[in-house]
Amino acid sequence: MLLVPTRLAQSTIHGFGVYAAAPIAKGTPVWRFAKGLDMEFAPDIVPTLPAHVQQFFAHYGYLDRNVQRIVLCFDDARFVNHSDTPNVATDYTQDPHGLDVALRDIAADEEITMNYEDFERSAGRGF
Repeated sequence: MLLVPTRLAQSTIHGFGVYAAAPIAKGTPVWRFAKGLDMEFAPDIVPTLPAHVQQFFAHYGYLDRNVQRIVLCFDDARFVNHSDTPNVATDYTQDPHGLDVALRDIAADEEITMNYEDFERSAGRGF
């Protein structure tokens, strides 16, 4: 669940992106897995699903390298785009699913980005 105010808008990186609705200070928690809202699934469920649902999982979900579960965010966090120079990163020392924290000050209206390789088991969102 996103822990800071955000908005969804067109991204210069890819499709839609998540943008800070207000400034975010370095070290601020930005996202945390919220049981009952965010969802997690065993990876072996994907092959049992219809092709269009498999595509949904591949596009909006990720295989978390720490808990070895596919995570689907219930909110706009699923639209956070990849960057090789992200402004948010996952800290697994504070939560098994990771606590995403601002790496630096993020300005209002700046896109929130993460390096997918820091939390996904396999790059490219394959399961």
